[in-house]
Amino acid sequence: MNKQRFSLTLFFVGCVGGALYFSPILQSPFIKLSQTVKLAYLNQLQKFDQTLTEHIAQKNTIIRLQRENRYYERELLTMHQIADEYTNILREQNSSIKILPSIALVRTISYVRMGDPHKLWLEMDNFDPKHVYGLLYRGYAAGIVVANNNRPVALLNGDVKSTYAVSVGSSQAPGIVRGNNERHLIVDFIPTWVPIAIGDEVTTSGLDQIFLSGLQVGKVISISRASGYQSAVVKPYFYAKKPAYFHIITKVR
Repeated sequence: MNKQRFSLTLFFVGCVGGALYFSPILQSPFIKLSQTVKLAYLNQLQKFDQTLTEHIAQKNTIIRLQRENRYYERELLTMHQIADEYTNILREQNSSIKILPSIALVRTISYVRMGDPHKLWLEMDNFDPKHVYGLLYRGYAAGIVVANNNRPVALLNGDVKSTYAVSVGSSQAPGIVRGNNERHLIVDFIPTWVPIAIGDEVTTSGLDQIFLSGLQVGKVISISRASGYQSAVVKPYFYAKKPAYFHIITKVR
């Protein structure tokens, strides 16, 4: 009798677990509750880290920030000068090109699924589930942001569904980069008549309106040909890390 009751209980638990795993409708309230708990935990952890920094490492932090502030002030002045020159050129040419893309800071919450380092839940304001966003980490292309149950999910470089338009080498050979759940990325659909070489820089092309053009992705480490196209294996500058924050491009132009 006890064995029968245990078997029925195990069968019921298995059915419930399977339904939760495969049904997005049933998953949604549990995901929302889980994210609420995780955000509360992250907020408390952040407050604790801030307090610890202020009381234990305040002096070193101030010195480091002052040094970084001097560096960024210098960089900001240089960028301001370049932007001013560029704006003057556009004005003289009566160009209608708009600059200054919209960029926002987003916070990571947790992995979408344990064992998969390429998908992260994000905390993001004004998220549009119909839009695909470019994800950045320290200026490098890090992946894309899409909707999962109407919530923002980061598909990092390495995920098979993380794809965007790139250019390869000084010849600016067009291609589409994708992940393959491995350490390296693949650039497909490179025309055979455009020369590329091992060591070429791979950058975003901006043709997909996901990224700006010229953002670094990685370097070519091998090349192959098949079905009338070239493919390149790329060692990325960013791969499968989980920093606390990313930047996203909310609007290219």
